[in-house]
Amino acid sequence: MIVTTLPLGPLQTNCYILQADLPRCLVIDPADSAGQILTLAAQRGLTIEAVLLTHGHFDHVGAVKALMSQTGCRVYICREDLALPSRITGGPLTYTDTYGEGDTLTLAGMTFTVLQGPGHTPGSVCLRFEQDLFTGDILFAGSCGRTDLPGGDPRAMTATLRRLAQLPGDYRVWPGHGESTTLEEEKRYNLYLRSAKG
Repeated sequence: MIVTTLPLGPLQTNCYILQADLPRCLVIDPADSAGQILTLAAQRGLTIEAVLLTHGHFDHVGAVKALMSQTGCRVYICREDLALPSRITGGPLTYTDTYGEGDTLTLAGMTFTVLQGPGHTPGSVCLRFEQDLFTGDILFAGSCGRTDLPGGDPRAMTATLRRLAQLPGDYRVWPGHGESTTLEEEKRYNLYLRSAKG
């Protein structure tokens, strides 16, 4: 699987384009600049099959409507985030499907599992593709997501971080903002993950 990172929008949210050995791709968290995403896909001869959202905050969904209207792609979000207030989603959320804890889907030739991780929002998810983990605003390199916005829950975040800390093995972690890291690195040095693990 090839992962391309595009930091987009005023908060430099990481938009990820995932491709395997097929002329189709997945887009995770298209934050902004639909034109830039479509141009990159076209340059590589890729068709966007689906958009996967780690959560519904405005800085992660800004280009969803345009991508959906121009490509007819499916858009997946966790159902619990559909109740988020519009002031933090940037308006009504655009989607075609919902997913949740334990769901396994195969799209664009890639299979992933949904790990629901409330705390940042009620419907925040991690998306696990073999040894790659897309964590949205749950886990960052050296930090974790904030819990003071509507729908945030510090206790739920602690439980979610504890779950990630207990995952066996190592993963490449692709967060919603900032540099990529590894789960093993975060288990060793991320104070939020270490304190959640207890």
